[in-house]
Amino acid sequence: MSRCRTLSSPPEPCLLIISAPSGAGKTSLAKALVDTLDHTELSVSHTTRAPRPGEQDGRDYFFVDRQTFKSMIDAGQFLEYAMVFDHYYGTAKKAIEEKIAAGQTVILDIDWQGARSVRQQIPGVRSVFILPPSRQVLEGRLQSRGQDSDEVIARRMRDAVEQMRHYAEFDQVIINDEFDDALADLGKIALGQNGAIRPNTLNMEALLDQ
Repeated sequence: MSRCRTLSSPPEPCLLIISAPSGAGKTSLAKALVDTLDHTELSVSHTTRAPRPGEQDGRDYFFVDRQTFKSMIDAGQFLEYAMVFDHYYGTAKKAIEEKIAAGQTVILDIDWQGARSVRQQIPGVRSVFILPPSRQVLEGRLQSRGQDSDEVIARRMRDAVEQMRHYAEFDQVIINDEFDDALADLGKIALGQNGAIRPNTLNMEALLDQ
């Protein structure tokens, strides 16, 4: 069943941060939300990593070399940037400002460090953290990609635990157990229709235990 255009348009443009550990499903949810809500766009980040199969420059990321990225840092062109898995990622200020000025709600798919930086610069920005239902589910999702070695997956799991420790910094938390339910919750948050969703049903000790 198509999820497109099932919700009303946002009442006013806003900036919505979505963060999560790798494998929790934030990118899939963010893209589905853009297909669901009118006047909503996914911010396209700059990165120094190489494109993966099927990725296109300007659609998935702006792929640049390190020298170009560092020049943009020096020029103060990023709203936020970070080093993730040995590569730089950053959100250009100008693109975000132009989209919001044009009446678009902009979705930022960034990590907790980037989210912290954006919140410090833009009061009132909405922020959501996506959690997996369990460590086992998260690891299974990483393995199902078939892109990484066991060593890389183990590293991603360690990093995921550290990222998840910051979930309480966000306005709302969604458990991505059933995708359609998580998407519906995310759509309500984008529209400003509901209060905080907290992971009361999760065993957070088991999720965060190293």
